[in-house]
Amino acid sequence: MGLNLKYSWRFLVLVFANFYGLNDAEEAPNYSFIQEATSAPQVSFYDYIIIGGGAAGCPLAATLSTSDANVLVLERGGSPYLNTTKIRRENFITTLTDRSPDSFSQAFISEDGVPGNRASVLGGGTVINVGFYSRAETSFLELIGLDEGFARESYEWVEKKLVSKPVYFEWQSAVRSGLLEAGVLPDNGFTYAHINGTKTSGTIFDRKGNRHTAADLLGYANPRRIKVYLHAVVHKITFQTKGVDGTRPKAEGVVFYDANGGKHVAYLKSESNNDSEIILSAGAIGSPQLLMLSGIGPADQLRSLGIKVVLDQPMVGLEMGDPPLNSIIVPYPNHIQLSLSTIVGIANSGQNYIITFNGFDLSPLSVSGEDQPPQSSEAFREAASNSTANIGLVSGTIKGPISKGYLQLRNTNVSDNPRVRFNYFQAAEDLRNCVHGMQTIIDVVNSESLSRFRYRNMTTQELLKMMVNMPVNLRPRSPNATTSLEQYCIDTVMTVWHYHGGCRIGKVVDRDFKVFGVDGVRVIDASTFSFSPGTNPQATIMMLGR
Repeated sequence: MGLNLKYSWRFLVLVFANFYGLNDAEEAPNYSFIQEATSAPQVSFYDYIIIGGGAAGCPLAATLSTSDANVLVLERGGSPYLNTTKIRRENFITTLTDRSPDSFSQAFISEDGVPGNRASVLGGGTVINVGFYSRAETSFLELIGLDEGFARESYEWVEKKLVSKPVYFEWQSAVRSGLLEAGVLPDNGFTYAHINGTKTSGTIFDRKGNRHTAADLLGYANPRRIKVYLHAVVHKITFQTKGVDGTRPKAEGVVFYDANGGKHVAYLKSESNNDSEIILSAGAIGSPQLLMLSGIGPADQLRSLGIKVVLDQPMVGLEMGDPPLNSIIVPYPNHIQLSLSTIVGIANSGQNYIITFNGFDLSPLSVSGEDQPPQSSEAFREAASNSTANIGLVSGTIKGPISKGYLQLRNTNVSDNPRVRFNYFQAAEDLRNCVHGMQTIIDVVNSESLSRFRYRNMTTQELLKMMVNMPVNLRPRSPNATTSLEQYCIDTVMTVWHYHGGCRIGKVVDRDFKVFGVDGVRVIDASTFSFSPGTNPQATIMMLGR
């Protein structure tokens, strides 16, 4: 057989490019089925309507489209592919804190006085997070009733498209060695598994610094069976009653608006009968909010806002959780390459997760308020005077957490943030675990491995004081915050963005994620979780969507 030199050469180029990370991954894929909602018909019909094209919604839609079903995805944000520089590694902080009209992130401040962010973009939180990829612990899969083998296949399906083994980063390597010095053992090397000790895990950034998001999983979809509308803001799910007594509501469609304010209605196909469904994948904040706006939630709260009650369900919006994040800032004198989290220490019998990143200007994370110091400390400004990016952050969060809060509607505008309280450290065990984690972080910061990055004349007490004086939240500062690790945890708490709850399994949805008391509605996202899986939930949320 003759050899076609043209195509053989092309094959060799592709092999070379893929091996060395020189492929065209940063180029926008040609997804003809993704369009602006302004192009949507006023009325349409689908077998499945997915609200939210995020970490769960994208793999879910791609999977359903490969059957004989017609699938609609309604995403309130825009496309991450229009400006791929925004999702590069070095732009993590600026993209997360962007407040422009086309931002991928919607900011909010919880009732705890802690700033947070909600994704507003196709791909969801995978577009604005730190990129760390790690699977859930086996006990989590057992808790939500997922077969371990099926879960493994689904993780691998995600990993094939998105996940890379991280490249070497000087700061990450030093902290990794510091964790081992601090006794966070064993050394588990590179693994996606959630196991105690120190490990390097996966990342959704490739070796060129390009981010790969859940939106990339739409590459698995059947383009003839899927439609994705951007800037499609769903206002409510509509219901009809069924049966002789007319007491059990059944979802019939959704009402959404495009960027120009045009109203659209998408209905479930009647001929699909009970197989057609509306699936909420709007995230731990968006899903309970939209259920309430659709009339499913605490009846008194809904009536007070003039919302017609479809089903009195008092557990919607309850048991909201977010693992608290506490950190130590480590300024260093010489510039080194920036990095996001690629290593983790799972310490203290699995109760503490320690992560790190460096090289970013943290000033955009600052907030202001009456109880907040107006500026960072003199020591911090002096240490970082040469470059605001000559900073490492060694951070810790806790398993769980046990502490739970709530979500309540402020008004009936779906685009406004609801009222959310996470009740950080309400449970004494959470506070004890934070203190244990901070003690380990201090050991890491004082390790021989990190000594060459430290200003030699800066004590641990000064580093703690820097963090206390950083305006990272709106909580008051206690005079003993630098001498009591308990108070330090309370005063310097930040979010780790791992929100969950509000539509808990066993409370709002059953083991098949179907909403109790109504037909035709499921919830598939972190709002169904009782705690945050693994050291980062994105892998598990995408796996769940699959």
